[in-house]
Amino acid sequence: MDSGDSSMSKVFHFSSGNPRIEETRGVMHLFCNEQPSFSSQLPVGRKPLLCVLSVPNHMTYADFCQFCGSFVQHMLEMRIVRNDGMEDCYSILIRFDEQKAADTFHKHFSGRKFSSLEDETCNVFFAADVHYTGSIERTQSIPASSTEQPFCPVCLERLDQDTSGILTTICNHSFHCSCISKWTDSSCPVCRYCQQQPGNSTCSICQSPENLWMCVICGFVGCGRYKEAHAIRHWKETQHCYALELETRRVWDYSGDNYVHRLIQSKTDGKLVELNHHCHHDNDGCCSCECATDPGFSETLVNSKVEAIVNEYNELLTSQLENQKMYFESLLQGVEEETDREIKEAVEKALCQTPRLMKLKVRLDKCIEEKKFLDDINDNLTRNKEIWEAKISEIEEREKRKLKIKDEKIQELEEQLATVMASIEKENAIQEMP
Repeated sequence: MDSGDSSMSKVFHFSSGNPRIEETRGVMHLFCNEQPSFSSQLPVGRKPLLCVLSVPNHMTYADFCQFCGSFVQHMLEMRIVRNDGMEDCYSILIRFDEQKAADTFHKHFSGRKFSSLEDETCNVFFAADVHYTGSIERTQSIPASSTEQPFCPVCLERLDQDTSGILTTICNHSFHCSCISKWTDSSCPVCRYCQQQPGNSTCSICQSPENLWMCVICGFVGCGRYKEAHAIRHWKETQHCYALELETRRVWDYSGDNYVHRLIQSKTDGKLVELNHHCHHDNDGCCSCECATDPGFSETLVNSKVEAIVNEYNELLTSQLENQKMYFESLLQGVEEETDREIKEAVEKALCQTPRLMKLKVRLDKCIEEKKFLDDINDNLTRNKEIWEAKISEIEEREKRKLKIKDEKIQELEEQLATVMASIEKENAIQEMP
């Protein structure tokens, strides 16, 4: 892209891929749309590459293909990407087979609503340049399903842009547009990665994201007793005694003060096992039935109890540490205040008990003032001395010049007098001649 286009474009950072496996990042430069309704106002130097920004997450791939209608047959490639900072929407990069089709698509869909029941509009921009900045692998080994497929996983035909359009989902899996348009789900047919990621739950009152419990009667979400205890407060107000812990999926009975769930997931094989299972032959000392030899059940039961005890201890330890922290901080603040007060009192006491020091301080200040006054006088005298020396030098120079002029005049008069005397003697000598 040349410098003339860069001044007219906006820069958007995007990414694609499953964040748990591999994430590809890139940058796209889009032309600014000032008057997109007129084809004569389309940017100069554009390419048959468009970008549809801010497509809502509830709109599936099939919905977008149906929204494009007859333009799908002119699309060589569509790539789904997510923009940085936009969690509730995604963007689509579309490459057309010719410039005319891209211009027509821009004119027809730019500013158009996706649905008459929704407020979201289709924002279409011409892409000046798109390049990838790098790829980040989240795991050591990438599954085969996450690599690029040379064949469409739906129809098992080769992915060829010349014969049919290719749609690359947000998890970097490619399909024929005609095949993916029949998929009504928002997830990927290969890896089941969904572009609609569930949001993080928070407490309905204090918005805390930790130690959350959901009421199984009315669905209220509140924090536990080791936070602000809004879940317990909800039970006391409504008498809804059953709450589901969102992290472990276990049900707690506030009236009985214990867990009431009967089935838990075994950590050995992932199957559901009965928690409150008791052997009917236990009183007879039976050790041959499956309940006595089931390692998954016994291990799951022990792990569940240990995990509950550990969680309880951790929460209790955390609360106690917080209380100890607040206690010692209050003690430290009290000690600091006491130290400051003692220092202030000691200074005041020292000043009151040493009047001689105060007198000496007054005398010292007076001497400092006198010294400053004398320094100022000395500076003034020094400056005056320099001025008078300069004046004396000037007067001496002037007197020297006057004496020199006077000597020159005296010498001139002496020369004139000598000349007159010589002329007189000459006349006298002439008169004496016979």
